[in-house]
Amino acid sequence: MVRILPTQKDAASNLGRFTTDASEAMVRRAAKLAEEFRASVQTVRADWQELPDHFEDATFDTVFCVGNSLHHAVGARGRVAALESMSRLLRRGGRLVLTTRTWELVRARGSRLDITDRLVRRNGRDAVVVYRWEIAPHWEEEHHIEIAVAQVDGAGPVLVRSELLSCWPYRYDELEVELSRVGLRTEMSTFNPEAENYMVVASKV
Repeated sequence: MVRILPTQKDAASNLGRFTTDASEAMVRRAAKLAEEFRASVQTVRADWQELPDHFEDATFDTVFCVGNSLHHAVGARGRVAALESMSRLLRRGGRLVLTTRTWELVRARGSRLDITDRLVRRNGRDAVVVYRWEIAPHWEEEHHIEIAVAQVDGAGPVLVRSELLSCWPYRYDELEVELSRVGLRTEMSTFNPEAENYMVVASKV
């Protein structure tokens, strides 16, 4: 999921805020949530490489790449292409805010099942979320995460939905090099090899 904020000049001209996703279903959900919360957000279905087709270069102050989405780019080449597209949208001094898993920690734990230790609410029903990790032998190989949501009804029935996702992990050091390669300088990072996730804020040089 990529969220984009306009420059101050364009904000004054009512350009608005955008959220983009390669998934049509996620775009529809974002539009529904924007309507529900009366947020001024426009939705666009586009993958990273398509962003320059929808927006002019140097248009935005801030781009958010959130929700652990960058690892869905295919390998180092796909990741750099995604970062390049997001960098192109930023004016000089604009910022990319990126959140990601700590893949060093994920890989160290190996293939496994992770079951959440508390119930979550989904569509009005309590649910348990299960993550099944398939960790490939080498960093550059395709990995898989299957996410299953088991919704529990008080009367007894359990409704299970699952989705298998492909991902290509990366080390923090690799991300730093790739950000620099596309003209972004890291201003702030919360990277901690013992933490589950971290955030990087990088500015357009």
